[in-house]
Amino acid sequence: MLRVPRPSVRVTVVVVSVFFATAVLGVGLLRAANYRPGATAGASWPSASASPSAAPGVEGRCGTAPTKAVRQLRGMWLTTVNNIDFPSRRGLTQAQVKAEYQRWLGLAVAQRHNAVFVHVRPSGDAFWPSAYAPWSEWLTGKRDGRSPGWDPLDYMVREAHARNLEFHAWFNPYRGTQPGPAGPGADFAKLAPNHPLLKHRDWAISYPSGRNGRLYFDPGIPEARKFVEDAMLEAVRKYDIDGVHFDDFFYPYPQAGQDFPDDASFARHGAGKSRAQWRRDNVDTLVREMQERIRQLKPWVKFGISPFGIWRNKTSDPAGSESKGLEAYDAIYADTRKWVQRGWVDYIVPQLYWHLGFDKADYTKLLPWWTALTKGTDVQLYIGMADYRIGEDGAWSDPGQLDRQMTLNEKSGGVQGQVHFSAKQIRADRLGAVTKYKNKHYASPALVPRMARLPAAPPAAPRLVAAARSGAAMKFEASASGATSWALYRVSGASAALVATGRAGSEVIDPAAPAGPATYCLSGLDRSGNEGLVSLPLAAS
Repeated sequence: MLRVPRPSVRVTVVVVSVFFATAVLGVGLLRAANYRPGATAGASWPSASASPSAAPGVEGRCGTAPTKAVRQLRGMWLTTVNNIDFPSRRGLTQAQVKAEYQRWLGLAVAQRHNAVFVHVRPSGDAFWPSAYAPWSEWLTGKRDGRSPGWDPLDYMVREAHARNLEFHAWFNPYRGTQPGPAGPGADFAKLAPNHPLLKHRDWAISYPSGRNGRLYFDPGIPEARKFVEDAMLEAVRKYDIDGVHFDDFFYPYPQAGQDFPDDASFARHGAGKSRAQWRRDNVDTLVREMQERIRQLKPWVKFGISPFGIWRNKTSDPAGSESKGLEAYDAIYADTRKWVQRGWVDYIVPQLYWHLGFDKADYTKLLPWWTALTKGTDVQLYIGMADYRIGEDGAWSDPGQLDRQMTLNEKSGGVQGQVHFSAKQIRADRLGAVTKYKNKHYASPALVPRMARLPAAPPAAPRLVAAARSGAAMKFEASASGATSWALYRVSGASAALVATGRAGSEVIDPAAPAGPATYCLSGLDRSGNEGLVSLPLAAS
């Protein structure tokens, strides 16, 4: 922790205090340690010896100026399967993996993101020491189940939090393997010796036939479903993650002339339903039970799903969208509309990977459908953005495509953020498209949207104690307690704009302070994005 020296320039302090401390990823996503609880709000800042409840503060105002902050989820998917994004190849050393991850987090910070969605269970494996899954070969480079000697998930969560990035652990529930030759395919002889499908072969289904086959945990077997839930919830119990995240891989996408071979489980558990409805019910049960069990374990952990962007077409169902594409409800048995209506998810991130005006799936028609679906619910709507398509022929050769889509998101009245697929495409910045939308839509910091359905514990007002210039930056001494993160405001004209954010315990700094005098205020936020009282102003020069 960096302690800030006492200011060498004159600082007028409005807050009086004697005690100083540092405030310091198929059609879908590619179609392509023990947890130590702090208050549910997270770790405390170093606090003054005086009770934080004694610190005076005002709600939403810095002195007489109203505070102004964008509330927007901004994130990227960091894909581990097949080493698409990270790690860059299998079998890297611990130091190499950590260095690569640091660079990805640096990219997220440079983009002014506030969340990362990291693939930690890509296909029946794990990026943590698990009693339910073998170590991921995309990390270790082997299928022997042996530990790499360190805990990547613990490291990844801590490093994300140090940069005030939410960490959403991304799981594929039912995928057991990846196809060959990169993965073991449907060959049991190629599985890690501790792979659970070796012990429970009756849970395994191979699909499709041929060289592209892989193994799945059968969603129609209740014991298999509970096992995959337990495997994912292990990570919830052990690590300080902010979210549990699924993409669109439930039942597999259909292959021409082949049906998923679940005759045995359907005969045993179908209970007279049509097979399609039984499959949908199986997925529904997974989603509902995960939401319930996460709440029981850690009620502040968010649960979200990024589904295929079409629920049903209007030609199939009057409640569907004006589209003519594959339907998640019928093709992969994902009743995404129900999940929102029943409140089984905290957020939904439809993958709207089509350009404006596309005849089968027009972004301008699908966006209003999803906005209308979430309107009046407390389920937050983020949009999955197709950064990976930039540079393709046609509409995607226009570097402004994503910029215009994000403008529509902001005008929709319902979209509360974006998640970009994927990290490697953001870094590539083809055609300058990423720079274009960043400069327009992510020009300043943003707080994550407040999630009202989760526990609320807005912290007491912090104290700005003193400030000192450091080049173009202004660094602060501050004290607070009970907050997960902080928000720094600077008065400009009639309002006080958000200029920086940080995790509790990190240095409070305005990285681009004006040359002359400026007035600042500080607030704390809890784990669910609830902002507490704003500190009294500090005038710094």
